[in-house]
Amino acid sequence: MLRWVRQQLGFDPPHQSDTRTIYIANRFPQHGHYVPQKFADNRIISSKYTVWNFVPKNLFEQFRRIANFYFLIIFLVQLMIDTPTSPITSGLPLFFVITVTAIKQGYEDWLRHKADNEVNGAPVYVVRSGGLVKTRSKNIRVGDIVRVAKDETFPVDLVLLSSDRVDGSCHVTTASLDGETNLKTHIAVPETAVLQSVANLDKLVAVIECQQPEADLYRFVGRITVSHQTEEIVRPLGPESLLLRGARLKNTKEIFGVAVYTGMETKMALNYKSKSQKRSAVEKSMNSFLIIYLIILLFEAILSTILKYAWQAEEKWDEPWYNEKTEHERNSSKILRFISDFLAFLVLYNFIIPISLYVTVEMQKFLGSFFIGWDLDLYHEETNQRAQVNTSDLNEELGQVEYVFTDKTGTLTENEMQFRECSINGIKYQEVNGKLTPEGFSEDSPDGNRHSLMKEEELFLKAVCLCHTVQINTDQTDGADGPWHANGIATPLEYYASSPDEKALVEAASRVGVVFTGTSGDTMEVKSLGKPERYKLLHVLEFDPNRRRMSVIVESPSGEKLLFTKGAESSILPRSKSGEIDKTRVHVDEFALKGLRTLCVAYRRFTPEEYQEIGKRLHEARTALQQREERLADVFNFIERDLELLGATGVEDKLQEKVQETIEALRLAGIKVWVLTGDKHETAVSVSLSCGHFHRTMNILELVQHKSDSTCAEQLRQLAKRIKEDHVIQHGLVVDGTSLSLALREHEKLFMEVCKNCSAVLCCRMAPLQKAKVVRLLKTSPEKPITLAIGDGANDVSMIQEAHVGIGIMGKEGRQAVRNSDYAIARFKFLSKLLFVHGHFYYIRIATLVQYFFYKNVCFITPQFLYQFFCLFSQQTLYDSVYLTLYNICFTSLPVLIYSLFEQHVHPHVLQSKPVLYRDISKNAHLGFKPFLYWTILGFFHAFVFFYGSYLLMGEDTSLLGNGQMFGNWTFGTLVFTVMVITVTMKMALETHFWTWINHFVTWGSIVFYFIFSLFYGGIIWPFLHTQDMYFVFVQLLSSGSAWFAIILIVVACLFLDVVKKVLYRHLQPTSTEKAQMEEDKGSVSSACDFAESRHRGEDSRQLLDPSSLPDSSYVH
Repeated sequence: MLRWVRQQLGFDPPHQSDTRTIYIANRFPQHGHYVPQKFADNRIISSKYTVWNFVPKNLFEQFRRIANFYFLIIFLVQLMIDTPTSPITSGLPLFFVITVTAIKQGYEDWLRHKADNEVNGAPVYVVRSGGLVKTRSKNIRVGDIVRVAKDETFPVDLVLLSSDRVDGSCHVTTASLDGETNLKTHIAVPETAVLQSVANLDKLVAVIECQQPEADLYRFVGRITVSHQTEEIVRPLGPESLLLRGARLKNTKEIFGVAVYTGMETKMALNYKSKSQKRSAVEKSMNSFLIIYLIILLFEAILSTILKYAWQAEEKWDEPWYNEKTEHERNSSKILRFISDFLAFLVLYNFIIPISLYVTVEMQKFLGSFFIGWDLDLYHEETNQRAQVNTSDLNEELGQVEYVFTDKTGTLTENEMQFRECSINGIKYQEVNGKLTPEGFSEDSPDGNRHSLMKEEELFLKAVCLCHTVQINTDQTDGADGPWHANGIATPLEYYASSPDEKALVEAASRVGVVFTGTSGDTMEVKSLGKPERYKLLHVLEFDPNRRRMSVIVESPSGEKLLFTKGAESSILPRSKSGEIDKTRVHVDEFALKGLRTLCVAYRRFTPEEYQEIGKRLHEARTALQQREERLADVFNFIERDLELLGATGVEDKLQEKVQETIEALRLAGIKVWVLTGDKHETAVSVSLSCGHFHRTMNILELVQHKSDSTCAEQLRQLAKRIKEDHVIQHGLVVDGTSLSLALREHEKLFMEVCKNCSAVLCCRMAPLQKAKVVRLLKTSPEKPITLAIGDGANDVSMIQEAHVGIGIMGKEGRQAVRNSDYAIARFKFLSKLLFVHGHFYYIRIATLVQYFFYKNVCFITPQFLYQFFCLFSQQTLYDSVYLTLYNICFTSLPVLIYSLFEQHVHPHVLQSKPVLYRDISKNAHLGFKPFLYWTILGFFHAFVFFYGSYLLMGEDTSLLGNGQMFGNWTFGTLVFTVMVITVTMKMALETHFWTWINHFVTWGSIVFYFIFSLFYGGIIWPFLHTQDMYFVFVQLLSSGSAWFAIILIVVACLFLDVVKKVLYRHLQPTSTEKAQMEEDKGSVSSACDFAESRHRGEDSRQLLDPSSLPDSSYVH
């Protein structure tokens, strides 16, 4: 227990040594001094609270808020000293605020617990006591042997022991971890690969020693010691043996592996950032305003205390005949009396700090967040998914975004490649109904309906079918005839590939008659129009980013040695000596302009002597211990020359719908878009161009392939210089992961300067934590911009958690991103509606709500301060304590809450079609110092009008009551309070643009409720109240005609100037938003007619209706 406490406090780290020893199947040694190591359990925790720490942790977080802490102090002061108002006046609102907030945060955390329990409770199979036992994911321990079947996700980090294949290999996709959709091959050590049954595995005696958990996905160092009869065999373990949690088993029936890292120690969990409390810019502004109001409050309290003692310096005012001091008061310390008076004034004026502001904001955020889920425009019909809100605290932050960081694979693209066109021997072809048709030919034309392939076409398709790293789903080839029917027509094979391009090309070739049917050992089998051909694979010249091509050397059935090469046109065309080079170059440019990903294909025949020379050189380079990479590059260059060009291919990476329009809209709204991807440089650039992130007219700058600090710095300086020289045109920047690490280490400022001057930035080959580093770098730059990260895989989680706002895409790559995001949407295109409509509305609503709250509290407490000048600073309260308590809770709370839920100052369709309106609210424009100053001065002005207006009209006249009685101080205070409630409610009505029946009900209902409540409160003697100062006061006040006249006159005087100011500003200095409002008003008549027509046609509400035909396309009121 003591050790656990020490660990929790951070004094005793759980891992003392650098390595961990794992006994497979938990067979611990029976002898010797074995000390069992403590490992984490396999639970994943994304929640913030537990049942035990919820109350203390939540209270601590809530009292970190200035207003809550301040009211707690005031409440304690009221309990300790004799103050003018009851402790209930501040205690009750405080209790209400704390309770409502705790319920909201508890509910949100319960949803996280529910999601965690779903993951932790997933069924898994573990080998125990000689059999397979079904258990829950959270019960897996380090050392357990786990069975995983095809298409299942690995529940822990496993070391592969065996698979259903003899060689112990399996194929895995890590798309949800690093965004790469290619299949990775993992291999078991030979000693365990043969143990393919549960019974054999149960007899295995082995020990694994490996490093302690670390976040790097691509690094694993360990060794396995297998006890085989009497000897012990030691084998090294590397990343190829480790199956990561979150990855998915593909193309393999089942595997067995031993758990080495569990729960929060898995590499996936270590790549999550710790969940910190995100706070919006509005909340930070609120805290600044609260500090200013605290200063105003302290100033008023100190001034009142000083004036009280200045006044009492005169004998007659210090102790008047009607208020003689007691003996105790005369002898008490002057300093203590001064402090006591200061605290009493503090309590009297404390309502200038609006405690109910926080609870209203919490309710507004919580209730407002439902609109996102209800919005049919954010509903994706194909997948039946609607938008999801995980954290409602950041709604208004959606209206403040300046940078969007997006993943590529599965976020911008559908992650589906489609073959579109190719060029063979200088002729362009398209695929029409499973046939290659030359451009200009139709199926009906004489040459269009051919059943055979020309020699060049067949050679080109064979090159495509042989030069790749594609694998075949072995489950399909188990039948007697394999994948072939008697007539030679293939049932479609399921291909897996290291790149989606290769998969698309091999699939296209199979559709037009040349089918790759698999590899066995070093033989590749191809069927050309049903005729099988076997090629012996002699060498693979792997792809690398410098060469930008890959090659294979094969031996054809006739014994010829052939080289097939494919790669970027810039690396193939200069090395070609024959073939239609010029025509192909033109075709490649045409494909690229259409946004297709292009590859050129070429070949070369070797004479026996040439091949012998090549084989010798390759062997020497591959076995070299020094400078192996450089030697291999030289040999590859020697081999890949004098090529004969066969043609080029054009493949489309299917972008998600409306990605281009969304990125363009974000740019118009003044938002910079950065694409952060784990993909290859060329792939990433190609997608950036096709999705409109990079324009063809942009000058694309590159910071890639840097190995040393000095070259990286030099390149950065050159880029900065180029940007300064060519400042007229737009620049796009491409950075890769290694160069980024170097740039961030020493040259952060220079790198940031280059980035900020570029319109678009693309970072490729990024590790998950590097993505988060880039986001943090911008977040903490001097301008402190608001950032948004959007992604769909577990590799995006750290970036999503780092950004101010994190958005998960409900894609094909698991649910990690969605679970750890603040908001989740089904498609990238929904981002524009989320920011431009929901974000805009939420920000406008909450900005008005915050400022209005401060305004109405200044109106509320300033007359109290002014009243002290008329009562010798005796701390006499102007309002009754019930009114003090209910002013913020009942009388003025609902109109502003309803405004903050339903207000739409501009039609949603206008906001979405004019992204430029988003700039009007950027950089916290509505909560800056100027608007804050305006609302504060307005509050003081209205308070002076309430107090002195009432005083001038009613205060001096003593016979205005119907029965000839004089006005008392309670009657005067009630008059001021009545004027105030009506004015602040009407002020809210003036701010409202979008009126619903609910707005009308709460606005006029609040005023009516105040009158009815006051009549009941003052008209009845309540037995539970020990004093009833207000008895019949309100009834008497309303019986006076002049009081009614005063109320109307003062309310009009307050609001008249406000209306004049609004009208003048709208016509003389309108903002873009106000211009849009005026245009909308002009078009409202025609849109009403359209609405009537569309209702008549009875259109389906689920359809994406033309928003101009609806009063509101987003919300159901």
